[in-house]
Amino acid sequence: MSRLTHLDAEGRARMVDVSAKPATAREATAAGFVRMSPATLALAQTGQGKKGDVRAVAEIAGVMAAKRTSDLIPLCHPLALSKVEVTVEAAEGGLAVTARVKTTGPTGVEMEALTAVSVACLTLYDMLKAAEKGMQIGDIRLLEKSGGASGDWSAR
Repeated sequence: MSRLTHLDAEGRARMVDVSAKPATAREATAAGFVRMSPATLALAQTGQGKKGDVRAVAEIAGVMAAKRTSDLIPLCHPLALSKVEVTVEAAEGGLAVTARVKTTGPTGVEMEALTAVSVACLTLYDMLKAAEKGMQIGDIRLLEKSGGASGDWSAR
């Protein structure tokens, strides 16, 4: 079993020291889903809702969230992100959210991708809740990551 890197020898939480790690290209992709009724999905697709184009706003919210991940997750390192791409697309039963994040640095961007997806999903809920309060946010997960000492990983 792997040792948890955010715990010291006494079991106390700590920020991992990445100062000796080389800066390498890192990338991560995450996804999530907001399940909703066909009527609410149609409203989201038209961009004609009371709050405007909900997909565009959610995509921007996701980008902003990725950039602020270290402010939200206590032991995450602040990173200089070189790319954040968030997409919201209609799918059967709701809206699918995907985030792809890139950097060159000493630690990965998995948390930034997951944070981007989570906040984009929450933004969709906020903007559409007047039409449907029973929407469900779920299936938030890492799809793949590349770079770093642990190498590449994919759920696909």
